[in-house]
Amino acid sequence: MTSQAAEEPEQAAASRRSKLTPEREQEFFDAVLDQIRECGYDAVTMDGVAASTRCSKSTLYRQWKTKPQFVVAALRSRRRSRLGGIDTGSLADDLREAARAAGEWAVKDTKLLQALGHAVTQDAELAGALREALVEPEIAALKEILRRGVERGEIAADHPALEYVPAQLFGMLRVRPILEGKYADEEYLAHFTEAAVLPALGLT
Repeated sequence: MTSQAAEEPEQAAASRRSKLTPEREQEFFDAVLDQIRECGYDAVTMDGVAASTRCSKSTLYRQWKTKPQFVVAALRSRRRSRLGGIDTGSLADDLREAARAAGEWAVKDTKLLQALGHAVTQDAELAGALREALVEPEIAALKEILRRGVERGEIAADHPALEYVPAQLFGMLRVRPILEGKYADEEYLAHFTEAAVLPALGLT
């Protein structure tokens, strides 16, 4: 097969995908993630997403051949950090602001993590997409906040608690629903930061 012949199916597929506007595509992504949160991954079907978005099932299958591919694409569409713009000039205040911001989206993200819990153990690509969407951007932004604190001289670069701050904040998002049956909202994370995170770093 010539390279030109090989390119033709790819070009045809790209042409089919291009018929969806970015806004319409995001509508599909939001719909499938909302249904996963509410019903669980196993209960979500392409039929259900098609019905909720008023499109034909064939439209979805033209874009994404399987439900896992569809969900992976939906997760990757959310690959951005909600903590990236935080910079108050103070490490303690940055961490307080990060805790507040994390509390704003804790419920939606924690529901999604819980709903995908078993599925991601069975599908490596799904697990990778989940990390790319909900974990890695936030960890990177939090590490940048800590790096600036070190650069400003607010904390020593070899302080032993530095590497555990992401686990403290983001671990609490997952653990509180299990321990207490409640989500780690803004108020809870604010108190947790004052009582546990800042003292561990020697900050007030």
